Amino acid sequence: MSSIADNPNLIGLEDRESQFSPADLNPAPSRRQFEQIVTAVEIVGDFSGAAVGLFFAYSAYHLLALGRNLVYPLHTVVCAALAFAFLFVLMLDREGAYRQGHGLLRIRETERTLRVSAQCFLLLLAVSILEAHLVSRWVLGIGFVLVPIVVAIQKQLFIVLVSFLHGRGRGMRKVIIYGAGFTGKRMLSALVRSPKLGLDPVVIVDDDEAQAGGEVYSFGYRRERSAPVISGPMTSQLIKDYGADFVVVAIPSLGREKFTAVVAAASEAGAKLAYVPTQAISSDAWVDYVDIDGLLLATVSAPISRSLYRAAKRICDFFVSAILILVTAPLLAVLAIAVRMDSEGPVIFKQRRVGKNGKLFDIYKFRSMRVDAPKYGFSPTAAHDARITRVGRYLRKTSLDELPQLFNVVKGDMSLVGPRPEMPFIVEQYGQRERQRLCVTPGITGLWQLSADRAFLIHENLQYDLYYIRNRGLFMDLAILLHTAIFAMKGI
Repeated sequence: MSSIADNPNLIGLEDRESQFSPADLNPAPSRRQFEQIVTAVEIVGDFSGAAVGLFFAYSAYHLLALGRNLVYPLHTVVCAALAFAFLFVLMLDREGAYRQGHGLLRIRETERTLRVSAQCFLLLLAVSILEAHLVSRWVLGIGFVLVPIVVAIQKQLFIVLVSFLHGRGRGMRKVIIYGAGFTGKRMLSALVRSPKLGLDPVVIVDDDEAQAGGEVYSFGYRRERSAPVISGPMTSQLIKDYGADFVVVAIPSLGREKFTAVVAAASEAGAKLAYVPTQAISSDAWVDYVDIDGLLLATVSAPISRSLYRAAKRICDFFVSAILILVTAPLLAVLAIAVRMDSEGPVIFKQRRVGKNGKLFDIYKFRSMRVDAPKYGFSPTAAHDARITRVGRYLRKTSLDELPQLFNVVKGDMSLVGPRPEMPFIVEQYGQRERQRLCVTPGITGLWQLSADRAFLIHENLQYDLYYIRNRGLFMDLAILLHTAIFAMKGI
């Protein structure tokens, strides 16, 4: 068999982010041209979205007659919008927007857009203060809101365009994933969430016969994308039968003998092969990477304390929750009446949960189950569960049963965004890995709630909470809240 080191079809993939880089895939000239065109279209789209957003901000400023209602020549407004768009694209590129795949559930992309937009407008504000020319703060404020919205709409249209081209067979390559475990599922999600790559996972192969016949779903809002699981071993004939020209080995612990056999099968079938290398340190550990003169060092440490972030988040939580309680007061009253009329029992369901640092508190919900249902136990996973009331089915489907938790946020027991608080009997079974969830304030919504895996138990999908704890920040919180609003409007 051929040497692993000498095989030109091998590509090593870093599993920290489960992301591919188009340059690493060494595509054929036609595919390379397709990728270059797609990237160029994305850059033009972002540029146009930022310029249009700022122009709309100026138009809204005039239409609403805000402030001193300063009038600028049209050519000045156009030049300012184009200059801002150029700065916006440059900073997006600096953040890796045109080099990397999408982050988890595309929330990282939203967060990056919000962060770059804020940075650009802060820079403009500083320039306007130093410049002799008077620039309306109203235009900057409206633009800060409008630009991310316009860019987000543009990016969604861009994804639709790329998906349409892929549906026509443009720039697509079929991929076989070897391994149906967590890493394989993560790789499937990474490919699905990265349409620019044009890699279509058609099947997942696993040597465990018990896995065969099932399906693996990608992480996402809906279970729209999946790949069937078939029994191994991986052979060149199997690769040819599926017409695949790319194989991903998603088993970091795969033995050398099996790995070499897969390499040989891919080589014989004329397919490229990528693999997730074995890691000595769990991806759940708090690992930082530092590049020193080309030498990559990994350091393991405790989570970084973010005092300023915690203070800012607490202030935002309090005021936003208080405002939401006032705004939704009529809805809260209607739902309370509906719950009371539908079945006997209290309107509000209270249950002990474990919060930050193991502190116990009472969580509030609109009661969605009958009073004779066990107070502590795993939540129903099926809508037709006999314990759920008629109104309760609607409340759980729309997540309106969670609205009373706004009072938990005001009290400080919970946050708007964070890991879901668990019941004491589950926390008692936590190991060291699971107890990392308790280092932050639990939240009403989070990454797990936005994933397809919300159909399963929270503590069985720890990767979402650990990812959030590792990368949390005000812009990520805002991105999660925006995605939650979209999620709720779709009635999922």
